[in-house]
Amino acid sequence: MSPVVVENPLVSNKNPEKDEKFCPTTPSFYRLLISEAHSQVLLCTDMSTADRLLPLLHLPGKDPRDFYSLGDIVANGQGLDGRVLNILAAVRSIAELKLFTTSDGRKGQRLEVKLFDDSVTSFSLVCWDREAILLMQTLVPKETVLFIADLSPKLLLRSTLTRRKLASWALEDDDRPEDTPVDSITDVYTVSHLKLKAQESPEVFFGITYSFISKLDVDSSISKVIKAKCAKCKYQVNEELQSCTNPSCPGRDQPLSVTTGFDLLVDITDHSGTLHACSLKDQAAEQTLGCTIEEFTGLTDDERTAFKWKFLLERCKIHIKVLPSTKMRSGIRGVILACSLADPGEVKQHMSALLQ
Repeated sequence: MSPVVVENPLVSNKNPEKDEKFCPTTPSFYRLLISEAHSQVLLCTDMSTADRLLPLLHLPGKDPRDFYSLGDIVANGQGLDGRVLNILAAVRSIAELKLFTTSDGRKGQRLEVKLFDDSVTSFSLVCWDREAILLMQTLVPKETVLFIADLSPKLLLRSTLTRRKLASWALEDDDRPEDTPVDSITDVYTVSHLKLKAQESPEVFFGITYSFISKLDVDSSISKVIKAKCAKCKYQVNEELQSCTNPSCPGRDQPLSVTTGFDLLVDITDHSGTLHACSLKDQAAEQTLGCTIEEFTGLTDDERTAFKWKFLLERCKIHIKVLPSTKMRSGIRGVILACSLADPGEVKQHMSALLQ
């Protein structure tokens, strides 16, 4: 990006009543029109002027309050085509640069950048322009916040929305089907190793930890242990409502169909630290607790408290999925895929190897 000198432009007034979809909006009441025959755009060679103007590149050219959340973009989908958008989001990760050759022999490059905000945990922005790619490669993930002005949604629709069904945008990552069978997970970690690996890379990963369950609130109210979800989109709902409140649910206009399941937050702890608020839900929770929802709801308060102490402070073999989360203070979230009491010999073997 460089300062330029615009020679002989035609200055015209904007018509505020006219909807110009394909013209980026600016706060100015005027517009510069450049003619190939009469105008020129030249690089600014006056270094003092350039030095004075360059810092302005870091200021938003738009009202910083005028932006779409990533959730709005995903929810509105094709309805945004033809508009120009402003985005305020943080950088989650930057992929490797990919080179390609088109069918007619032209060479190109693309760079995928993952963004996030308080409405969406991961959103793909694909850069094709060389200058945009060079800028993105200088950014520090998880430390950089971007205000992107006058962005065409066409690339977003192609690169992101077509891969994400609108009915699934509201789901947490751990609500989606797992593509890694528990039996294939073999890497063993301490809790501190899990946290360190998550900080080093924003990618989802799987592992085993031999840890204690240090918090298990199964003696809370039933509504905090068992949650109702829409059968169509898996969005958490209130059973008293007549329809799903997820605006993108494919069955929103139909009578609400509900499924229920365990939905617990547990802490796991070993000698190296604690991973708080790990999700334990549905079938994994039933297998861990050894009872169904119906059996659990039939327990008295005293029986649920006694039930809780069967698991607290017991060394367990825990298969876990670790993923980024903007909702957690630590920036990561654990999802327990399987949990069972650990064999002492197996614990000794693996912990000895980790401590070496």
